[in-house]
Amino acid sequence: MPRAAECAEGSEDGGVANVGKGSRAGSRAYAHRYARGVLELHEPANAFELLQAYLDERLLGREGLVADLYLGYGLSETLRRSAVPSPPEPCPLPLLACRVRPERERIGWTSFRIGEWSATWPESGYAAAIEAVKAAIARGDVYQVNLVQHLAAEFQGDPAGLVSALSPLRPLHARPLAGDGWTIVSASPELFLARQGRRLWTMPIKGTRPAGEDVESEKDAAEHVMIVDLERNDLSRVCEAGSVRWPELMAQRELAGVTHLVSTVEGRLREDAKLTEILAATFPGGSITGAPKISAVDHIAALEPVGRGASMGALGTVRPNGDFQLALTIRTFAIAEGRIHLWVGGGIVWDSDPEAEIEESWVKARPLLAAVGAPIQRRAATV
Repeated sequence: MPRAAECAEGSEDGGVANVGKGSRAGSRAYAHRYARGVLELHEPANAFELLQAYLDERLLGREGLVADLYLGYGLSETLRRSAVPSPPEPCPLPLLACRVRPERERIGWTSFRIGEWSATWPESGYAAAIEAVKAAIARGDVYQVNLVQHLAAEFQGDPAGLVSALSPLRPLHARPLAGDGWTIVSASPELFLARQGRRLWTMPIKGTRPAGEDVESEKDAAEHVMIVDLERNDLSRVCEAGSVRWPELMAQRELAGVTHLVSTVEGRLREDAKLTEILAATFPGGSITGAPKISAVDHIAALEPVGRGASMGALGTVRPNGDFQLALTIRTFAIAEGRIHLWVGGGIVWDSDPEAEIEESWVKARPLLAAVGAPIQRRAATV
């Protein structure tokens, strides 16, 4: 049974969300408590079914409302085939959180202060993991694996203040989501998945350079095309046969303070496809796993020293008619227990150079850290 927050406030029924009575997901007879009106799930089993039931009850057809939705990378645990345990999480977060709110709800915030950053992964360990991925590719186990490193620092003040600080980077979802002792704020420019009517599309990012530089290496192109192919396959599981196409391939854009290659993959959604099936077919996004996806998530669990927390999942908005827009939670901060956390990384392929890959992760981090007033002029010390 999914674990939920112990306390509740601001809900219309005293904070108890009786999700999906009479539905398949609700047949197990459960009630979820949620803090600040936020549904929190802490187990991956049936998470998408429980979400669907919650949205059907509290959002479907209710004009003037929207739902903020967070999906944690830890939901990918259901895809795992290896017996290797997943690494420990660096901060307490739910695997799924959802809050229904007025569409025009305003955000208020005050100031914050961030301490000195430290990295969980020493560069030698990061480099060794990159070499391990290359060895796995040589064995034929996998084609690409996304590896990320984790940074953390002390945090004081209002986490919502990060929204204003990050706004010059033009995030897709520019508002915080807060629950029982945690807050997530994202500067992600990457679209994980969007639906408008029967159109379903994703815009994966692969290939990174500092702002003002071109992304033009064969390595970046190969890394990018692998993920486009994976996304085509994922969308085909819920779209009409023959409708999946890629109208934009490897367009160069400046996003979140760096230069990226971006593609668009889209299809015509099957009429009977529900949100549950759509998320099961596509989550987590291929650009933050690698390919093949199941093999990649097993390699990630074996190699990364800490869990991915708020990163490499999804964050966005669901509307009463079923349309949604979800950013992929790259460039995303989590604040909990007086600490702020950030994860950055990239895709590892056969010809990846460890030093270049580590530097790419810092290229992605630097604009974020500068925006929140806690820049790193050198690489962070490890803890």
